[in-house]
Amino acid sequence: MSSLLITNARLVNEGAIVEGDLRVRDGRIVEIGSGISKSADQVIDAAGRVLMPAMIDDQVHFRDPGLTHKGDLATESRAAVAGGIASFMEMPNTNPQTVTSEALEAKYAHAAERAVGNHAFYLGATNDNLAEIQRLDPNAACGVKVFMGASTGNMLVDREEALDGIFRDAPCLIATHCEDTPMIKANEEAFRAKYGEDVPYRYHGQIRSAEACLKSSQLAISLAKRHGSRLHVLHLTTAIEMDQFEPGPVEGKRITAEVCAHHLYFSDADYDARGSFIKCNPAIKTAEDRAALRRALIDSRIDVVATDHAPHTLDEKTGTYFKTPAGLPLVQYALPSLLERYHAGEMSLEMIVEKTSHNVARCYDIVERGFLREGYWADLALVDLDAPFTVKRSDVLSKCGWSPFEGDTFRSHIDATVVSGRVAYQDGRIVEGGVGKRLQFDRKK
Repeated sequence: MSSLLITNARLVNEGAIVEGDLRVRDGRIVEIGSGISKSADQVIDAAGRVLMPAMIDDQVHFRDPGLTHKGDLATESRAAVAGGIASFMEMPNTNPQTVTSEALEAKYAHAAERAVGNHAFYLGATNDNLAEIQRLDPNAACGVKVFMGASTGNMLVDREEALDGIFRDAPCLIATHCEDTPMIKANEEAFRAKYGEDVPYRYHGQIRSAEACLKSSQLAISLAKRHGSRLHVLHLTTAIEMDQFEPGPVEGKRITAEVCAHHLYFSDADYDARGSFIKCNPAIKTAEDRAALRRALIDSRIDVVATDHAPHTLDEKTGTYFKTPAGLPLVQYALPSLLERYHAGEMSLEMIVEKTSHNVARCYDIVERGFLREGYWADLALVDLDAPFTVKRSDVLSKCGWSPFEGDTFRSHIDATVVSGRVAYQDGRIVEGGVGKRLQFDRKK
């Protein structure tokens, strides 16, 4: 592999910002310092721009296999690296579903040929695949995904004995989607009785209600405490759930929490203008909920920021409320949207790096990624904090061809993304010719 040298950067890493250079050889960081010799196959003068560990996205739906008219591993990973995301963890609700070790390894083989980013995959839980979970190599999957609320893919796990067995026997991290389906269905019927099929989108957060989220996350946490499980609660959206999570550093926590970029950015005040283009599950809720999520991120009740990237075609997103699927394409603009919190003076760059990279590596026991450290893989994002741009549909790289952020202006621009030592995105274009690597985990058998 070729060597790379990035000079004159502001390096953001492990709670500090320092000016310096960074050298990469054979995919790994080999030297961090100042005045490093400019002998390298490729030299990038950062000219004072920010160099940070690239984002590790612990929750994406790239729709591959079986739903590739919406997106696939090639298209969506390209959109991800354009957004400063070098590594992703992909969900099991594909077709076929990833609910066996054989299906899991088939995904890895497919990604090895097509994914521009580094990658890992979840094993999906069902009401009847406990034996597959029990025999799972804990280092083969990023985690076991449990849909405790019905969502895209028909993988609801709602039998008490199945949930108990999963939390008792899962050999690695359990990641949960927490919404109570019976409560949601009752809300749907109430709104259908009032509005018919054409429910205004502004009520999505009341249908997929805060109470439904709380009931389900309470169940997940109680099961985790009963069995001593390693639980990671995904895409939290409500203020009333925050007291369930402990503030402070992620190290040593058995129960951790995630929030997604769009839940930190949008509120229910945006539904009237954006409609189905911000319909997602769990739902975007009130401005008060959004403020609580931001506070919880700052006091480290919430440990990780991700995307839950979930593309649907424009045709699929055009229709009445009940016929429009939930999910948003997010990977290309999630990090710039989060950096708006830095520009607003609410979060430091060091905190953003901690939540998007350091803590993901810690939560998932990822080997030698997520930090700017000599000897670690070089997964890097070069960011210009003073390069405003407006999101345009013509610039969207996801196969679905649209973004919920269209028309919004962000003040930070991703100038380059390095994946396992190779420049995969630079100056507004994908650098073709490479693929990412399989993420490795260090968990006890």
